[in-house]
Amino acid sequence: MTTHAAAPPRPKGRERRKAIRRSGLGSAVARPLEQAGEMVRLMGDVLYSAIRHPFGYWGEVREQMFQTLKLCWLPMIISTTAFGLGAPGLQGGNIFSLFGIPERLGSFFIMASVREFAPWINAMVVAGVMGTAITADLGARRIREEIDAMEVLGVDPIRTLIVPRVIAMTLITGLMDLLALAFGVVGGYIAAVPILKANSSAFFGSFFDNATTTDIWASVLKTSIFGLIIGVVCCYKGLQTGGGPIGVGRAVNQAVVIAFAAIWIFNAVFTAIMLGLNPEMQIYK
Repeated sequence: MTTHAAAPPRPKGRERRKAIRRSGLGSAVARPLEQAGEMVRLMGDVLYSAIRHPFGYWGEVREQMFQTLKLCWLPMIISTTAFGLGAPGLQGGNIFSLFGIPERLGSFFIMASVREFAPWINAMVVAGVMGTAITADLGARRIREEIDAMEVLGVDPIRTLIVPRVIAMTLITGLMDLLALAFGVVGGYIAAVPILKANSSAFFGSFFDNATTTDIWASVLKTSIFGLIIGVVCCYKGLQTGGGPIGVGRAVNQAVVIAFAAIWIFNAVFTAIMLGLNPEMQIYK
């Protein structure tokens, strides 16, 4: 009589998770999710600390805002003007010129610059310039064990180092958006009037006929949240730095990439919600 070996039992849940972890797949999937959760928790700690006792950190906030403005205003102006001139300005203007209405480029810039490109470029510049500086500064403090020394002495590093930087990034990024909006439209004006020979009054008339209060406050609000995301991500990566100077460089690279990806995802969600709640904004006059 022939006997057959019994089939091995299927691994239970815990054994299956261990097998996935040993294969490396679990780590590749779980670690980004863990970091995202830790960033959200850090954001909650920052907001709780700032709201619970809103005193004592505004001097550092002012200093961080001034430093950000000093480093970012010129690159941001150049970037928004050049991008407004090149991408939506000349490319969009040529399409409008095919129909003989280059003046309508003003209405196009409500969608192109005010809603999307100006906030996006503003956030990219702030993340690339000041976000990297914050990560490098906190990372250097971590590998020199300054943050560990603060914790031993009973000084809260979240309150002392993180809260002023996150608040400063949130406020200054939103305020700089107004400057980005203005120079983004300047780039479109240069493309429409001197280059494509559109009428100047008609360009601005088309722009202001389609501009709404919702466009402006939504743009500033969205960009302020961009600054909040940049501040939290860059501070988190700085606090988690390890491995010496090489680890600082790695943390800076990771902070920029994560901040960019988070901004793009949030921008898509925010824009979909804004247009869904305000369908009249999609009607061009």
